[in-house]
Amino acid sequence: MNILGALLFPFTLIYDLVTRVRNYLFDSGYKRSFKFEANVIGVGNITVGGTGKSPMVEYLIRLLSSQYSIATLSRGYGRSTKGFKITDESDNALTVGDEPYQFYNKFKDITVAVGEERAAAIPFILAEKNPDIIILDDAFQHRYVEPSFNIMLTDYSRLFYDDFVLPSGRLREARKGANRADVIVVTKCPDNISANEMDAIEKRIQTYAPNSIVTFSGIRYLPAEPVFVNGQFSENIILFSGIANNKHLMEYLSTHFALMDEYFFPDHHGYTKKDLQSIEERFQRMPMADKCLLTTEKDMIKLLNSSLGSTIEHLPVFYIPIETYFIKNGKTFDEMVLKSINKYSDNPN
Repeated sequence: MNILGALLFPFTLIYDLVTRVRNYLFDSGYKRSFKFEANVIGVGNITVGGTGKSPMVEYLIRLLSSQYSIATLSRGYGRSTKGFKITDESDNALTVGDEPYQFYNKFKDITVAVGEERAAAIPFILAEKNPDIIILDDAFQHRYVEPSFNIMLTDYSRLFYDDFVLPSGRLREARKGANRADVIVVTKCPDNISANEMDAIEKRIQTYAPNSIVTFSGIRYLPAEPVFVNGQFSENIILFSGIANNKHLMEYLSTHFALMDEYFFPDHHGYTKKDLQSIEERFQRMPMADKCLLTTEKDMIKLLNSSLGSTIEHLPVFYIPIETYFIKNGKTFDEMVLKSINKYSDNPN
């Protein structure tokens, strides 16, 4: 813990107490968790941001959508609307949030819904769309819903067992909250992680979650794709992004491309025309002729808003898609997900 964390530690004790009491009320039945007659898969973490929830949701969609009808349910962080909403053609990242709109834009055969109160939203989804599976995005602390299968993610570069509760650290609750997970996925692992290191991490995790299966995954960057139709991709990159954790992205880009400049915004940043004009100015100041702008898929979604995109659509703007892949116990993870669906479908109560 650094000096600032130590100074904030009294507030950490208060936050920790509040979350422990809340969890006790759910664990003891004083607060009710609702279980539904549907397969509900929860994807979340006990850390604030940046563990790879969206790539994991997309992994699950790819795994399951050929056999089952899928709905995703997110809070819709940062959206301009309120309450329950099923995404349709009239929506964009402003109306439903960047990550839900990314799911909607990428997977045309699924239902994408948003709603702050997940327990209230699920009955509407079941009544209107009747999906086989509902995937809850970022809902590990939303205990009013009891998932039929609970997935918790922890970033390799900031493992939850070495972190502290807010505000001294980035944990949303005490480390032992990990014990609610059926499976814990260590995300964003380096390709060269050793078997011995994975074994050591697994043992540390299971001191807090002895009944959880531990798996290890990495992030795979795919070839860059154009946001608009102008220009050619270049090795000389000016990056702009608004994501929770840039560490893995920067390591990849620095290794594979010439990173000429970076322009960082807060997570879930809502871009303005002024932001994009500033990005263009920095782009134009770069002396070389062979260059392009690069952003993340999550940021790209926001540029599809026509009033924004028109600001830089004349420039060579590209985005880099990502996907999750498993390094260890990936087959076990898939089997556990499918087994939970079959088991719950046979006996929902």
